[in-house]
Parts: sequence; C-alpha cells; structure tokens
Amino acid sequence: MDAKKHLDHNAPEPLASFLIYIESIRGKSPKTADEYFYDLRTFYRFLKVYFHMADSEADELSIDDVDIDLLRSVNLQVLYEYMNYLNRTRGNAATSRARKVASLKSFYKYLYSKAHLIDENPAAELESVKTNKQLPKHFTLEDSIALLKSVENRNAARDFCILTLFLNCGLRLAELVNINITDIRGDSLVVIGKGGKERTIYLNEACLSALEAYLPVRRQQHPIARDKYALFLSERQQRISRRTVQYTVEKYVKKLGLDVHKYTTHKLRHTAATLMHQSGVDIRVLQEILGHKQLSTTEIYTHINNDQMRAAVKQNPLSTLKAPSEIADDHRDKKSKL
Repeated sequence: MDAKKHLDHNAPEPLASFLIYIESIRGKSPKTADEYFYDLRTFYRFLKVYFHMADSEADELSIDDVDIDLLRSVNLQVLYEYMNYLNRTRGNAATSRARKVASLKSFYKYLYSKAHLIDENPAAELESVKTNKQLPKHFTLEDSIALLKSVENRNAARDFCILTLFLNCGLRLAELVNINITDIRGDSLVVIGKGGKERTIYLNEACLSALEAYLPVRRQQHPIARDKYALFLSERQQRISRRTVQYTVEKYVKKLGLDVHKYTTHKLRHTAATLMHQSGVDIRVLQEILGHKQLSTTEIYTHINNDQMRAAVKQNPLSTLKAPSEIADDHRDKKSKL
C-alpha cells in the first residue's frame, strides 16, 4: 500500500493519517504526498526548536514526539515566525515558501474540518507568498521545426514520432511513455494523466503521419517485444523509460545548440500549449487538452508575443484614422521657421 510508505518516513499521528487522506481520498499522487511530508517535516522541526524541544533544526532531527497538543499550540503568529525562518534562515525562494504555505493550509484544514482534532484553524488567515509569475520557457516555432528536422539515426521513426506527439499534443513525459498501441483509436489518443484521470486527445495530420511511419518500423525492429502493447520501445525490447526519452530529447536539443538544462521534455509540453494558444485555441479547450484541473494552471500559457501586440493595435477601428491636413500643415510651417 502506497500510504504505508509515508509511515516508513517516521511520520507520527496525525501527519500519517493526513498523508493517507490526501493520497487515498483526495487522489493525490504518491510523489505529491511525499512533497507534503517533506514540507510538513520541516515545519515540525521548526516547532521543536521554537518551543524549546530541541537546540537546533537539524536535518536528522526526529519528529516522532510532535503530537496534536503541540499542533494545537500553534497560532497565526507562530506561522508568521515560521515563514520568516524559511525566508531568512533557510533562504527559501518565494515559490518554495508559497508551496509550504499551501501544505500548511491543507494540513490544518484537515485537522480542523476533517479530523476534528483542533477547535480553531490558525492557517485559515495565513496569506500565500507573493511570487513573480514567470512565463514558461518554450521552443519557438522555428526551433520546433528545426528540432524535428534534426532527427536522424536508426531510431529516427520512433524519435520523430515522440517529438511530434510532444509538440502537437502537449503530453507529459509519464503520459507519453505509458501509451499503448490500443490507446490509439482512429484519430484519437486516450492517455492517463495525473491522478489516474483518463482524457482523450485528438490527433492531427502530423501525429497520424508520424504514427503511420513509425508503427511498421516498430513491428520490424521489435518482433518479440516484452511489452507487446507499449507504443514506444527501447533497444531492450521493453517499454521505453522516462530517462531514455529525456536522453533522446537532450541529444536533439544539443544539435540545435540550446541549453539541455533549460529546454527539457517538459518544455516540449509548454511549447505545444503556447503554440496552440497563440494560434487561437480557446483557453478552456487548451485546459482539456493539457489535462489541467484548474483553469488558472492553463493561464500561464496565455502570454503574448510582439507580433500579437502589433496586430492587436492594428485591429483597432481607429488605426487608419490620419491626422487632419491642417495639423500636418501647421507642423510644417512651424518647422520651417526654426
């Protein structure tokens, strides 16, 4: 059972029950539950130092003795002290502190409204940390085309198909490696996203063409594949791994002379979303394609470029109205007297 894994992290009650709740009831992934654990473990260690139960907040400091009575003693001022500690002592960036605020709010909401272990929720009034929203980095249209044209090796058909699906469908890495041949149904593709949620993505001409070119090669190169239903296979005759896909993308990114640390497989997803939005795809349609639960998550792709801003100004119905001739004549007269 996945929830048992958190107990192995030495999570005392009620933290252990909270981790089970968010994974089993809220449907969060094990990875997300682990992130909650790490965030709240840091908070627990801070509390031990703050309430003089330990001399220093060391990474190996046990949290076994942090019980519900200690959690009840926390008020908004203590939470402010914790945020100040994260900022000044630990040097956490705003995004990291914002995530820890979200973890605290979820945890105390659980203690108050679900487990009914506290009479007041001190985190209810805790504000989220203001962060500077940065636009997601993505490949330009020209770079995307160059990336596809750079594909060449014995696995060219496979690699081209992988890049094409990334750039046209906005798939997550985990979604791509888990595709089975049976998930392709005509011009549609069924993928399993975060939280085991199934969604349908419709394949455009480029995707269908790439699949048509790759599938015969797959059958020829992998006649005895271990994972006979896996769409993408490795040299070992088994489902391709995430790392192999990452390495493949890195190889072609290097050929373009781009930084492989900045232009990753996830940036291919960003690129698909950005290009679709800039081409006029409605934000709510884009939300469904990407499999986002919240529209606000999709809205990070609504940034615009200079060409769009220039075109928008030109579309103003007043854009062709010129200055009256007498104004222009008056300007010329004044200029001639200088």
